[in-house]
Amino acid sequence: MKIVAKTDKGLVRENNQDAYAVGELPGEVAWAVVCDGMGGAAGGNIASALAVKVISDKITSSYNEKMRDSSIKNLLDSAITAANIEVYDMAYSRPDLKGMGTTVVAVVVRDNVAHIAHAGDSRAYLVNKDGVEQITVDHSLVQNLVDRGEITKEEAEHHPNKNVITRALGVDKRIDVDFSEIDMQENETLVLCTDGLSNCVNNSEMAEDIKDGQYYAFADRLVKRANKNGGNDNITVVAIAI
Repeated sequence: MKIVAKTDKGLVRENNQDAYAVGELPGEVAWAVVCDGMGGAAGGNIASALAVKVISDKITSSYNEKMRDSSIKNLLDSAITAANIEVYDMAYSRPDLKGMGTTVVAVVVRDNVAHIAHAGDSRAYLVNKDGVEQITVDHSLVQNLVDRGEITKEEAEHHPNKNVITRALGVDKRIDVDFSEIDMQENETLVLCTDGLSNCVNNSEMAEDIKDGQYYAFADRLVKRANKNGGNDNITVVAIAI
């Protein structure tokens, strides 16, 4: 298993409110967490960085090789819940950080099974020779409109409220987390990213940048592609290749 990652502030934003962490655990287990902060320059930076630290610490300190799959799900849930409390408490205690929050997408990959947790519109994709499959479903206003049949997926891509999310870590005392579990095969890649990538790079472009199997270049290529296509937001990419 190989992991590569990169973050970039893009071409428009003055600072980078994204944060991420990746690592490996005993038994050829990979993990990663990606967050996209919101709430003003200071608030967004603090929310994403704090969430990544709390979740990373929880994963690395609590994981053990004898865990069942259900325990990995519980581990991700408790890690995100702990991060939610810390970000919420900090925002509540400091008027200058009121309203800050962050998206989150986190994964533990063990025995070629990816256990994914997310809240917000940061995404997970599975990429293979057949193309690109979006694994997570955005918690966003436009996704709700798509689900209700009021707009099409194509219309959602250019909707003026595209960036309005309906769920985020740190904005309420409780956080609802969605989970996905997927089997990964040899020569498949799991991509975690913020909307700075997904808003600027379409599925065919993502597949094009990954198809040659040179995993060490995946994250760099995708960030460059997003900047080439406008770079209108912070961009973070983590790629885990089997």
